Amino acid sequence: MAPLLVGTASALWLGVLTSICPCALVPNVAAVGLMARRVGRPWAVVLSGASYAAGRTAAYAALGVLIVGGLAAVPAVWSFLEVYLNKVLGPLLVIVGVLLLELLDLGFSTSVGAGRAQRVAEWGGLAGAALLGVLFALSFCPVTAALFFGNLVGLCVTYRSPLLLPLAYGVGTALPVVVFAVVIASSAGAVGRLFNVLRKVEWWARRATGAIFILLGVWYTLVYIFGLASLQPWG
Repeated sequence: MAPLLVGTASALWLGVLTSICPCALVPNVAAVGLMARRVGRPWAVVLSGASYAAGRTAAYAALGVLIVGGLAAVPAVWSFLEVYLNKVLGPLLVIVGVLLLELLDLGFSTSVGAGRAQRVAEWGGLAGAALLGVLFALSFCPVTAALFFGNLVGLCVTYRSPLLLPLAYGVGTALPVVVFAVVIASSAGAVGRLFNVLRKVEWWARRATGAIFILLGVWYTLVYIFGLASLQPWG
């Protein structure tokens, strides 16, 4: 149970980090702002934000079940990953860390256009907000794609959890969205201040996580690829 709790907490943190990355933070704020302009009532803004967050969470949970569940359905692939995952994880962690530190720019994005987002936000009330959450969740940029497909999928395979960890990741991505919805509902003027605070938190959190990922990636590479067993704490 304890290892699974560690994996769940790690997935939750990856979700929070994903949601406050620049390529995801601005769309999240914009999405809640679009919904706030439409409904105009504080309680409705909070409900719309919660619906948007639920859409994000459901999208990540479904994607995790499809990917990890699909891998589990193929015993040969699952066995291969269990044997070689630690070897792959080292270089993968280094790559993700490099992306988090912005040392490499892949120069592509799949972000949803503002016009399309506004049309979805204006459609169907809470259903439209949930659909907008799904669309933004699936709009990966290089950093969020690395966090999800690299780190989260690896965690799911390690802990054999195709649903719980993606669900925790989705909840993590939704938490800042709900906070923004509450802030917008209570005081629109506080949004700018909260946004600035989150940008500073994101700067430090992303760099600290990126440095840790690189160090862990180097350690995994030395131990599991180059066979330096003396570096293992139990070795």
